[in-house]
Amino acid sequence: MADLNRYTADHGVDLQAVELDVTSQDSADAAITQVIEKSGRLDVVVHNAGHMVLGPAEAFTVQQLASLYDVNVLGTQRVNRAALPHLRGQGGGLLVWVGSSSTRGGTPPFVGPYFAAKAAMDALAVSYAAEIIRFGIDTTIVVPGAFTSGTNHFANAAAPADTQRAASYDNRYGDLVAKLNSKLAALIPPDADVAEVAAAITRVVDMPAGTRPFRTHIDPSRDGSEVVSAVADRIRAEFFHRVGLDDLLTPGSNR
Repeated sequence: MADLNRYTADHGVDLQAVELDVTSQDSADAAITQVIEKSGRLDVVVHNAGHMVLGPAEAFTVQQLASLYDVNVLGTQRVNRAALPHLRGQGGGLLVWVGSSSTRGGTPPFVGPYFAAKAAMDALAVSYAAEIIRFGIDTTIVVPGAFTSGTNHFANAAAPADTQRAASYDNRYGDLVAKLNSKLAALIPPDADVAEVAAAITRVVDMPAGTRPFRTHIDPSRDGSEVVSAVADRIRAEFFHRVGLDDLLTPGSNR
């Protein structure tokens, strides 16, 4: 909070923090209500909450996967249920979903539960885009790649709870898991800055309504996600044309 107050003072901006626990519907409802009461309106929702895991998928318990999905997927649903009635009522707004290139690009092993959760969030975002566009609400998906510096993803990643099963992978894969972060880092240009993701979100938010791209990729590793997403989004657009749902495509979709 001290850093926030310092930034506010140094830059002369009105920046206020609101407590929000995405694993609680009551917290999401209270946070959105507080924003609207203070500001009189709500224009942009950024779905950025997420948690990383690292280890053999088999060794994570079902409860661990449920907890991961609770943050990375169900959290977006709670915030949407809190925010969308207001956005629909005012006839406009923007949902920004911060996804991951791992949903369609290169997917290294031992991060499977995280990848699966981000893929689920991406699928939810795509469905929401068509369901809220007639209310004047824009959707954009910002897709970061693997930034291995400037973040604490791997350092703070959750480990499998079933340590016995995890250990059974050590003889064949232990060295790979230990060096995964450095192997990914070798793909990243030295000047790559994770702040590029925040800058991309800012650019999208600043664009006029109805002109925003459906996806924005920021991927210094160039893992192929942008190519696969372009094909997937084009096929979706073609299908919408075939069934007469053209008006449900955002202007930034591959028409």
